Amino acid sequence: MKTRRRPNPSDGRPMAEINVTPLVDVMLVLLIIFMVTAPMLQMGIDVNLPRVKAKSVDVAEEKLVLTVNGAKEIFLNKTKLPLADLSKKLEAIFTSRIEREIYLRADRNVPYGFVVEVMAEVRKAGVDKLGMITEPPEETR
Repeated sequence: MKTRRRPNPSDGRPMAEINVTPLVDVMLVLLIIFMVTAPMLQMGIDVNLPRVKAKSVDVAEEKLVLTVNGAKEIFLNKTKLPLADLSKKLEAIFTSRIEREIYLRADRNVPYGFVVEVMAEVRKAGVDKLGMITEPPEETR
């Protein structure tokens, strides 16, 4: 039985051991940096959402979000489109999707009638589920 001996740098042979401790240190620092900066990278359309008491909806998974800002502009995710084209666009999108659900974010200053018109166009497109995105109320003390 032959025993293996550790390579000696003075033998002239290359050393086969790599010290991975510095690599692990750098990777952990990079992981922390990415975890801190990732939430700041999320950009969107500035909307003043109404505050209600309800559980929050997780829209991080590729869901369709319909946004109505204070100027009555309609955005499907981040694409601006007119109200007249909304139904046709949603029908085209939902031909390839299994779940027919969409989330609606409307600025609190948008008239209720306009939001209802948008909801009617969404229903006309054959959407099964329409979720409303709101913010939790501020605590008053």
